[in-house]
Amino acid sequence: MKQIQILPPAILKKQCPISKSAQDFLMQSQEKANAIAAAVDPSKVFFIGPCSIHDIDSAIAYAECFKKLCNTLSNRCFLVMRVHLQKPRTITGWKGLMYDPYLDGSNDIQTGLIWSRRLLTTLAEMHVPCAMEWLDPLSSCFLSDLITWGFIGARTSSSQVHRELASSLYFPVGFKNHTDGSLEDAIYGVLSAKEKHTFMSINQEGIACAFQSAGNPHTHLVLRGSHQGINYDSKSIKTALKKLAAVNLPQRIIIDCAHDNCEKQFQKQKNVFQSVLEQISTGGHEILGVMIESHLKEGNQILEPDKLEFGLSITDPCLNWEATAELISQANCVMC
Repeated sequence: MKQIQILPPAILKKQCPISKSAQDFLMQSQEKANAIAAAVDPSKVFFIGPCSIHDIDSAIAYAECFKKLCNTLSNRCFLVMRVHLQKPRTITGWKGLMYDPYLDGSNDIQTGLIWSRRLLTTLAEMHVPCAMEWLDPLSSCFLSDLITWGFIGARTSSSQVHRELASSLYFPVGFKNHTDGSLEDAIYGVLSAKEKHTFMSINQEGIACAFQSAGNPHTHLVLRGSHQGINYDSKSIKTALKKLAAVNLPQRIIIDCAHDNCEKQFQKQKNVFQSVLEQISTGGHEILGVMIESHLKEGNQILEPDKLEFGLSITDPCLNWEATAELISQANCVMC
């Protein structure tokens, strides 16, 4: 088995430092996120951004648009940028910027970690809060200090090591329902991550250690649809809330407008978003927020490194920026 040594987290962080202003911003963003997840803050959270990040320049260009939009919103709308650097695959394929930054199968993880941290520090300096789906638990040792909200994907919500990870993080973490439509794995994930766990990981010097987490009080359920159909409708949401109440969990959820909720037709994200927004406006206070996949340009493209179009997804198709801004503006009107 081939082995390539990776820089320990402490050295990577020293190479990619952040300013005091960015540190303060991250702390404030995490506090805001925790308050929303705890239903202490009545604001709603809106996650927007690419299906996956494959190009740092286009991610920064998106963040610049994001920042301008933020400046037009009321404080009742908390905008968080999706910065997904790891991509779960059903079988094989490109696994994300962190794993294969050169998009050529060279799988230079060391460079991927450096680029990932540099991007996240740049976004922190821009005062852009970021959300990430956690695929490899070890990646949190290198990047979690730069994140405002986390997610555990549909294929890993039942994973013990991901529940342990979520229990150790100090910002909200959402567990997505399984692709078969069942909610139990995600709900049990929410329950498990609220508890203390002892688990193995590495410290900042890269040494394997046993850790004990404090438990995360800000975990929640994410409804993303399934092979069986949508679950953003009021009936499905009521069913989910009843299941949460049955195990004494707070009735708090986020709706993912993409994936099976849009029936794999990315333009339908608009319909899903507007439906959820209407439910929020008519008393759906249990809905903490909404997530959409968007990029600078509409659709997606085949991964051909020498022919890539700037600002266009290489994984799932996305809404363009103009459509995204219009949806968020509609939400802002509802929340004002």
